[in-house]
Amino acid sequence: MPFLGHVRHDIHFALRQLRRAPVFTLTALGVFAVGLCASVAIFAFFDAALLKPLPYREANRLAGVYETVPLCQLCNLSYFDYLDWKRFNKTLASLDVYQGTGFILDSASGAERVQGGRVSAGFFRTLGVSPILGRDFVEGEDQPSAAYVVILSYSTWKSRFGGRRETVGESIRFDGVQYSIVGVLPSDFHFAPAGPVEFWSAIHATTSCEQRRGCHDLYGVGRLKDGVSFEDASADFALIASQLEAQYPDSNRGQASNILPLSEVIVGRVRPILTMLLAGAMLLLLIAAVNVANLLLVRSEGRKREIAIRSGLGASPARLASQFITEGILLVLFSAAAGLFGAQLLSKLLMRFIPQSMLSGLPFLNDLGLHAREWTFAALVSVLAVILFSLTPLLRLSFSNNRSGGAESSRGYSGIAWRNLGSYLVIVELATAVVLLAGAGLLGKSLYRVLQVDLGMKSDHLAIVQVGSPQTSYSKDDQFLALNRELLRRVSSLPGVTNAATTSTLPIAGGNTRWIRFADRPFYGEKNEVAQRYVTPGYFTTLRARLQSGRYFTESDDTSKPRVIVIDRALAAKYYPSKSPIGQQIFFQSGDQKPVTIVGVIEDIKEGAIDSTGWPTMYIPFAQDPGGYFNLVVRTAQDERALLPALVSTIHRLDAGLMTGFPRTMADQVNNSPAAYLRRSSASLAMGFAVVALILGVIGIYGVIAYSVSQRTREIGVRIALGAQRHAVYQLVLKEAAWLVGVGVAVGLLCSIGAAALLRSLLFGTKAEDPGTLAAVTAVLIFCAFIASIVPAHRAASVDPVAALRAE
Repeated sequence: MPFLGHVRHDIHFALRQLRRAPVFTLTALGVFAVGLCASVAIFAFFDAALLKPLPYREANRLAGVYETVPLCQLCNLSYFDYLDWKRFNKTLASLDVYQGTGFILDSASGAERVQGGRVSAGFFRTLGVSPILGRDFVEGEDQPSAAYVVILSYSTWKSRFGGRRETVGESIRFDGVQYSIVGVLPSDFHFAPAGPVEFWSAIHATTSCEQRRGCHDLYGVGRLKDGVSFEDASADFALIASQLEAQYPDSNRGQASNILPLSEVIVGRVRPILTMLLAGAMLLLLIAAVNVANLLLVRSEGRKREIAIRSGLGASPARLASQFITEGILLVLFSAAAGLFGAQLLSKLLMRFIPQSMLSGLPFLNDLGLHAREWTFAALVSVLAVILFSLTPLLRLSFSNNRSGGAESSRGYSGIAWRNLGSYLVIVELATAVVLLAGAGLLGKSLYRVLQVDLGMKSDHLAIVQVGSPQTSYSKDDQFLALNRELLRRVSSLPGVTNAATTSTLPIAGGNTRWIRFADRPFYGEKNEVAQRYVTPGYFTTLRARLQSGRYFTESDDTSKPRVIVIDRALAAKYYPSKSPIGQQIFFQSGDQKPVTIVGVIEDIKEGAIDSTGWPTMYIPFAQDPGGYFNLVVRTAQDERALLPALVSTIHRLDAGLMTGFPRTMADQVNNSPAAYLRRSSASLAMGFAVVALILGVIGIYGVIAYSVSQRTREIGVRIALGAQRHAVYQLVLKEAAWLVGVGVAVGLLCSIGAAALLRSLLFGTKAEDPGTLAAVTAVLIFCAFIASIVPAHRAASVDPVAALRAE
């Protein structure tokens, strides 16, 4: 009972102490709450992506299975290679394939594009996932002769079918084909590599691509056998790949395998940014904790007499220690409450800044929030903070000197020692601020370099819309071609439109390659892989692409004329380094063997990721090989965003059965590309952390210099009385600040170069030790530290020597 009484008394006394010093209390609470808020919010993202188990049975035994060539490490498989790998491998208990795709859903409101997935029959069994309603695909349902069946995602079952149990057994129509609904997946199931799939159908391997070993359109996922490692599986598949290369040299030459953990496939691309952001948030938390410790250190100076009196009245060391522990606990509790509330809001705010196009590929963030691991993380940080905040004043007010504390002079050794400790803490703050500022600067410079990459086109004033046509209405090439031409005619007549064209694949999107061979040289089975795009004659003009030689396509380049292509400069430089490619002929290694003549060379358009080297590219006239899916690209003299509704309505007026999807601007396509977004988001958050860290560091150095001046008031008064000039006093104070800043910056620069290893995968066109960035960080910190130091320096230079000596 006496213990409980002491605790109650300590709490009441601590609350009175905090109320009596509102500036200290609010500053300490705010500083630590900010650090805890940032660290918990970023940890929530880190947990959702990298710590939370994937929603599959024994997910650590699941593997992503890919083919690989020099320019593509995670390439898709051909259907026939998949069948051979499944038949001959000895290390996987099961192997299945999937493909993210789109379906045109026939509904009462018209055609609608929905996100779909095509999978082999054992796909969900390999993942270890069972439908919560209905059944899984059964063996044989992925054969060409099988009936068409589909499994619904849980969200689709709820939103489109009202969550009715009777949904299983009903039929829906995709592209004019009847599908039977056979099951509904669990609510927590997601499979990020296939995208945000609404409908999962069984593969039937009836497409033209899946009838050729040389055509790749599937991705593999497998489950390791018991006792088998990923290294064993990699060796096994490497042997099979080499055997297939020897058996099928025309299609498999230079083609290897790549087996890696499925978790790496799903979260590997976000791991560097989340690791970097968590490290930045923890550094900010460190600065916040050090700043509060420094505040407590300075505050303890004013409590020496209080502690000495209490000790003299009989308070034991344990009794005094409990008071400081109680104050530390209350500080941390109030800060944690505010910090956790802020973390909840901050995590939701950060989610809103992720473009929907990217968020749909990050389904593991759907359940983002404060869960058990976040509370445990916050509790651990809080316990460490209580220890730090309690020990700081306890060590300062060492009990062995309590009785002399009432008479201790500010000139004493103890005051100097603890002033030095405060200085060391500020050095830690400044070094940490340098690391955060350098990281933010490097990421910002990388973002600038990414956005300055020559795209080979003018991305402004371009509007884009994806268009799909149902196979039941447009089953013949001439129907597709007529649709395309009529659509371009109508769109070109809209007010403000200057050019319009279509393409099979938009710039920056990547994908869609083909093998070619050359008529002017012998062919030995080598794999000459290039990207291919099907475009209409006005495409290059619409993009404002630059013609290097030859000509663009014309309306006469149709099926009645010899086949032609336009190539980019990269293809010309790689395959025709010593002569003009104009007039040269190539052959496609798949399909018919008619020659194709090169009629033009354009400057490279960025057809892959902005921050990587893409494939050499060839462009094929749409009229010579029309297809049902294409992207409409429109250049306007007005605001391109305002044109998007008119484009969609024009398409639907032409045919209500046409599907439209993803209306956006080309600027959005560029700015929200993964290469730009990852760097923009990481640079923005890192800069936010760095600015807060800089402010806290400046406050810290101001506090230490101000405290130092207060401790040296008598010394400064004596100096002035003996004739010291104001500039000499300024120099005395600023020299101390310069020492702190110099050491802090030097340590921070060394640490930032080492820490940049975390950023290496995010840097583009920028070295980790970029001298310009490090010089700018140094200049900013020195300037801010000078501003923070000039105020106490001015106060010191204005000391009245008589008043200083009287006070002593």
